[in-house]
Amino acid sequence: MEIPTKYNPALVEDKWYAYWMENDFFSSTPDDREPYTIVIPPPNVTGVLHMGHMLNNTLQDVLIRRARMMGKNALWVPGTDHASIATEARVVAMLKEKGIDKNDLTRPEFLEHAWEWKEKHGGIILEQLKKLGASCDWSRTKFTMDDDMSESVLRVFVDLHKKGHVYRGVRMVNWDPQAQTAVSDEEVIHKELQSKLYYIRYQVEGEDDFITIATTRPETILGDTAVCVHPEDERYKKFHGKKVLVPLINRPVPIIIDEYVDREFGTGALKITPAHDINDYELGLKHNLLSIDIFNPDGTLNEAAEILIGEDRFKAKELIVPMLDDAKNLVKVEDYLNKVGFSERTNAVIEPKLSLQWFLNMKELASPALETVLNDTVRLQPAKFKNVYRHWMENVKDWCISRQLWWGQRIPAFFYGDNPGPNDYVVAMTVEEALELAKKKTGNKTLTVNDLKQDEDVLDTWFSSWLWPISVFDGIRNPDNEDIKYYYPTNDLVTAPEILFFWVARMIIAGYEYRGERPFNNVYLTGIVRDSQRRKMSKSLGNSPDPIELMKKYSADGVRVGMLFCSPAGNDLLFEETLTEQGRNFSNKIWNAFRLTQNWEVDDNIDQPEASVKAIEWFDAFINKSLKEIEEQFKKYRISDALMIVYKLFWDEFSSWYLEVIKPAYQKPIDRKTYESTLDFFEKLLKILHPFMPFITEELWHYIRDREEGASIMISAMPVEGEYNEVLMKDFSNVSAVITQIRSIRKEKSISQQESFELFVRNSKIGEYPEAFVSVIKKMGNISEVILTEDKIENAGSFMVKNVEYYLPLGSLVNVEEEIEKLEKELDYSRGFLNSIMKKLGNERFVNNAPESVVASEKKKLADTETKISALEEQIATLKS
Repeated sequence: MEIPTKYNPALVEDKWYAYWMENDFFSSTPDDREPYTIVIPPPNVTGVLHMGHMLNNTLQDVLIRRARMMGKNALWVPGTDHASIATEARVVAMLKEKGIDKNDLTRPEFLEHAWEWKEKHGGIILEQLKKLGASCDWSRTKFTMDDDMSESVLRVFVDLHKKGHVYRGVRMVNWDPQAQTAVSDEEVIHKELQSKLYYIRYQVEGEDDFITIATTRPETILGDTAVCVHPEDERYKKFHGKKVLVPLINRPVPIIIDEYVDREFGTGALKITPAHDINDYELGLKHNLLSIDIFNPDGTLNEAAEILIGEDRFKAKELIVPMLDDAKNLVKVEDYLNKVGFSERTNAVIEPKLSLQWFLNMKELASPALETVLNDTVRLQPAKFKNVYRHWMENVKDWCISRQLWWGQRIPAFFYGDNPGPNDYVVAMTVEEALELAKKKTGNKTLTVNDLKQDEDVLDTWFSSWLWPISVFDGIRNPDNEDIKYYYPTNDLVTAPEILFFWVARMIIAGYEYRGERPFNNVYLTGIVRDSQRRKMSKSLGNSPDPIELMKKYSADGVRVGMLFCSPAGNDLLFEETLTEQGRNFSNKIWNAFRLTQNWEVDDNIDQPEASVKAIEWFDAFINKSLKEIEEQFKKYRISDALMIVYKLFWDEFSSWYLEVIKPAYQKPIDRKTYESTLDFFEKLLKILHPFMPFITEELWHYIRDREEGASIMISAMPVEGEYNEVLMKDFSNVSAVITQIRSIRKEKSISQQESFELFVRNSKIGEYPEAFVSVIKKMGNISEVILTEDKIENAGSFMVKNVEYYLPLGSLVNVEEEIEKLEKELDYSRGFLNSIMKKLGNERFVNNAPESVVASEKKKLADTETKISALEEQIATLKS
């Protein structure tokens, strides 16, 4: 096949992805091979591809494609998350645009709209992942609200309730007034805001005296049920046992004493609002205080506030300040910097709120999940996150698992009776089972299904996704099925550090509770994608490029490479579009290198040049050395570093050196043996590159040789490292340095590459002279003869490589003054280098504590540098004489 002049990614990407899909290369079923499994962190069904997805899924695809080529039965399970809060918000907004209010719909009617929206929009992100080249087994695509997935979630809830881990109670929760649901602590983002601190005075009941408190939330005084002071604060001892009147509504509340109070903050006196502050709530329980909830679920004030009823909480704050001022209760206002909690999903300011919710007791469940990370049964990559993980797990709080929504798995709790009390319920998978349990619990055999009312709330989305590595293989409903026994535990999880607790820790907990073992072996924690100003990428900042457009512009392979160039594990990725441009340029480099080989005429009758023999020997060693280094980087999850090794292997060693050495002279043929070896190397390189750049490597792999129908590079064998000669590698390194110096002299003296010279070599016995590669030096430097000498050569351009002196006789072209200046600069540098080595070796602590090999290496550097200095001094003296 004739290869086109230019690489056309658009045609290539669509062609090969369709080919992979048609041939079912991504699919996996249990067999006798070693499994390698990744489950995708399911993106929200509301989502479209963003730069974080690009990074995360590129990394997963690199790992899965590499495992597949290493002969493992590789499975990457895709899917999406139902994202209760985000999806319900989208559906409510869609209905609003159509003039429909959610409150006017029944639950089934709303869910019908929600499923319709999901079917229309829910698959977008998965289709976009295909453009990236994601090699997921799409036949196994899961959605967290599929029937089997939902059944698994409900079974777990029922089981945990039966075990006593799930309970129902009134607790202080994080309330999102926009979504009108509770959210967990981990779903609250705290931001530092410039606020105001309001000093408000409360009149002591029956007296003309006042106590002044300081608060950032004057609107919540309407829910105050006490004022608290420190027992040892002399300023307030006279008020112990008295009451104060809440401003504006004159409610008498007690003055209580507690060591919790910080005497240095504000005035040293605290207003206590148990229904709207977590710390006040704890004090309220301790002191048996009344709790007055003044907010409706949507954040407006209710009748318990007595005034400003129906006003939004922020409007109420605006209105109450002048009212307090008019009533002579406002003392002063100060600027104040404080942290405010925002809902991760809606960005609404969180309202601490007392609410009757369902909770999961985490302390006992969390214990094995902590130990398994601390002892590296599950390895966090990078390991620095172990301490963060340990801190969270050692201080784990009970998980509020109920959400006041309709989209999600409805809690399988059924209440009985006309006015059910807090414990008048049963938990069961079906209403029929619930009825039997209710009859048994109440002793009332006349109960019917119509007497039962299911809880209106749904379970937290994370309560479904924490089962993901198990439920995608149906391991909850059918714990002994073939898939779960073969693929679980999975191998690697690639995810973001910000959901280490939301998701990773909880999956580990669920793994031990329901499978008795870890859900995965390694967790690769990516960094956050930021722009060059270190800002997190977001639509609102306008600094997040559209990944689809990037792929159109720079190719999928180019974007994959660009993302990986700057993605060290656990560290933030500073993304610039120039990186994807570099990725595209690399694709073009690969394409053009192959085109070069296809333009050569092959002659079966000519001998193989000695330079080509040595180049093949060297490059074979270099590939084996690189394969070893790549494997080491993958073991450390340094995927970016592994790519850089491959990149340099192709660009620097193969293109810049190997191809140049074996390239036939202009309009001359190449021998068959060298040509076939070159194609073999090219094929090896394409295989090594394939996990990073799947499309261009597949295209070129089919150009290299005739392939059978249904063949693909993605199911071919990854090259395995072999033995390599270190001396050979070192020799070629010296050769390349010699050739570079020869070219540099030619450039300095404006000497054509066509003009040949003799090359004299002095000190070849005591230095590192690469005698075996003389043929390469002669070809690449256009050297007519290489002559070993014991003498210095006059009127020559000279240089040193590893204490071996090289001379190019240039006659009148040599400028003695310039040559002396060049050598003196090199001499100054060498003397400075010698001083640094002598200082190191003069340090007793270094000599006594450093490994023996390191000290020996420094001593060799010392000897080599002394030899080099002596030679340079001799050369300078000769030129000056």
